[in-house]
Amino acid sequence: MSPFFASITELLAARNIATTGFEFAYMAARRTGSGKRPPPKAETLTSEYRGIVRSLAKHRKKKLKPLIGGKSLGGRVASLIADELYADEEIGGLVCLGYPFHPPHIPEKLRTAHLETLKCPALIVQGERDPFGNRTEVEALSLSKSIKLVWISDGDHDFGPRGRSGFTRKGNLAEAADAVAAFVSSLPEPR
Repeated sequence: MSPFFASITELLAARNIATTGFEFAYMAARRTGSGKRPPPKAETLTSEYRGIVRSLAKHRKKKLKPLIGGKSLGGRVASLIADELYADEEIGGLVCLGYPFHPPHIPEKLRTAHLETLKCPALIVQGERDPFGNRTEVEALSLSKSIKLVWISDGDHDFGPRGRSGFTRKGNLAEAADAVAAFVSSLPEPR
């Protein structure tokens, strides 16, 4: 588990939010194989993500509708299947931490077409200086009204601030966890 996920998982647990993590097969192969290949296209990972969500559904209480999401590519993959799973009443919402709106330094190559019409309630927590989509770039986009954006002060892709900004990584991660907790509380109770 990455230091980012270890920290955010601990902070969410302190806010009574349980999380389940998993590793895409390509990530596991990177750890055990030789060399570092680039990740596959997000669209090729949707069936793997969907399968994990459905396998976990067998172990949850019927009324409970989990949220799906992830960090960076994981959040993007989750966002690609969120409407389908939401319409099928398999999930209650989507949470993306550090969404990759575009490749770093290529703001014209957007990965947002599906976010313009998203119906699933969604939260995107984004660093103001994220090279995958900073505040100025993202606020200019036409995104669905079902998406709530929360900006992490002076944060980069992992919510880390610059040294002299007056903000801390610990404080920014706590702010992200607070945003997730507030979003969870805002969702309707499952029927």
